[in-house]
Amino acid sequence: MDNLKTDTKNPGVKFDDLKTQLMKDEEFKTEYEKLKPRYEVISQIVEARKEMHMTQEELALRSGTRKSNISRLESGSYNPSLDFLIKIAKSLGKDIHIEIR
Repeated sequence: MDNLKTDTKNPGVKFDDLKTQLMKDEEFKTEYEKLKPRYEVISQIVEARKEMHMTQEELALRSGTRKSNISRLESGSYNPSLDFLIKIAKSLGKDIHIEIR
C-alpha cells in the first residue's frame, strides 16, 4: 500500500486509490465480490431513503421495525431476510427485483 497517493489539501487516502490497491490481493477481491450484492442493496436503500428526505427513524416507523434495525441494516452489520428487505422497499415505495445470472 506504499503506492497510495495523498492530496496535500485533503490529507488521507482516497477510497478509490485504496480499493484499487486492495483489489490486487486475490483473497480480498474474492471477499469483496462475495459481499458486493449485499452492499449494493444497502446502498440503494440508503439512497432511496435520503432522496425522500426520510430519517432512519421515519423509515423504521413506516416499516414497523425499530430504528436500531434500520441502522444495523445500513451499516452492513445485519444480514436481513428477504421478507425484511421487501418490507423496507415497500416502505420506500419501491419493489425488490432479484435476478440469478
